[in-house]
Amino acid sequence: MILVLRALGVGDLAAGVPALRALRAAFPDRTLALAAPAWLTPLIELIGGVDRIVVAEGLAGLPDVPAPELAVNLHGSGPESHRLLQALAPARMWAFANADAGHLDGPTWAEEEHEVRRWCRLLSHYDVRADPGDLSLAVPGVDGPRGVTIIHPGAKSPARRWPHFAAVARALAERGHDVVITGSAGERELALAVARDAGLPPTAVLAGDTGLDELAALVAHARLLVSGDTGIAHLATAYRTPSVVLFGPVPPRRWGPPPDRAYHRAIWHGTRAERGDTMDPGVHPALLRVSVDEVLAAADEAEKARHAFAA
Repeated sequence: MILVLRALGVGDLAAGVPALRALRAAFPDRTLALAAPAWLTPLIELIGGVDRIVVAEGLAGLPDVPAPELAVNLHGSGPESHRLLQALAPARMWAFANADAGHLDGPTWAEEEHEVRRWCRLLSHYDVRADPGDLSLAVPGVDGPRGVTIIHPGAKSPARRWPHFAAVARALAERGHDVVITGSAGERELALAVARDAGLPPTAVLAGDTGLDELAALVAHARLLVSGDTGIAHLATAYRTPSVVLFGPVPPRRWGPPPDRAYHRAIWHGTRAERGDTMDPGVHPALLRVSVDEVLAAADEAEKARHAFAA
């Protein structure tokens, strides 16, 4: 068994897709198990090639599993994640070097590296080639709205919640977009407030009403996505849906869409001197520098670029 640790969220899973596919290709006859949260199961199934899900909520622990032939740490640089895998007594472990965990044969961690390329580089160190552009996901076979423009105002940390999504939603609706507001169940009140301020009916609010497979299908068939730097932006990348993604604490060079796709527009006005991502109150200064007009112009550019690509 090949056991891969990636016990994080939607965007983290999407960023690990090229590495997971490379491992599947490198070990076609082995069971490929992924240690990840159970709630990600619908999205994991869209990757293909994962034979087993080992339920893992962060680094709280792993259930009893047989000692894997190979353990691959796609979670972080350790030492906590390294030790979690080492406790399973794998025959081999592939991971970034970490002296505190006693793992020295891996490559050196590079903090400013793009998240997708980070894991591809880890595998290349062990002679497994991964294509960083292999980001696509299967489209779920579920019914749902098509051709909508998605506004996703929420994000895990307050620092990544831009305060002007309602103005963008209103302007796009006035231009003829069929606008919907998405988010988690915990973000429903935020989504309702954005809809109200945008002059949209409560029926435009889908926050809390979509499972992961339904959300993926919604993005796959959407006209446009406007969001902060959060998981749904990675779904737009996976489905080549035009998107405008607003970055604050973390720059797009680390988590942004592929720079060679003009229909994904990343906006960032940050500096290296500013604070990073935290759970403290307050929107990050880089986001506060983003204007509504700038986002609307980027939305137009993204749509035009997607049409030109499809032509």
